[in-house]
Amino acid sequence: MTTLDELARAALDSNALLARSLAQDFIRNNPVLTEVKSPAVSDARVLAASAALLELFALRTNQPAPVWTSVVSGLEKPIYLVKAALTMKRLRALSMLNRLCRCASAAFMRRRIIWRLRDCYFRSV
Repeated sequence: MTTLDELARAALDSNALLARSLAQDFIRNNPVLTEVKSPAVSDARVLAASAALLELFALRTNQPAPVWTSVVSGLEKPIYLVKAALTMKRLRALSMLNRLCRCASAAFMRRRIIWRLRDCYFRSV
């Protein structure tokens, strides 16, 4: 069974194919998202990504997010969930990339400084 921290690590590693597969398994195995427990991890990046992803899933499935996600703080440096965004010619200007990712990221992801481009690998969840 897919764990939330396993999914967060795949997303942080920019492994889009694995993260997409794990996201689908996670949603299938955890239909009631308020019952998902906080991952027991010491890495702030994994915890922030776990909270942001769970809130994204809650938004996409019209469910409330677990209470523990609201107390997870943000990060000092931004995380880009789509590795290709950093290498695309038209997005090479970092300020343009930041602007696009900030606009596409939901409020709970912006609060944690986790950026994604619209329609990234969680589109079908």
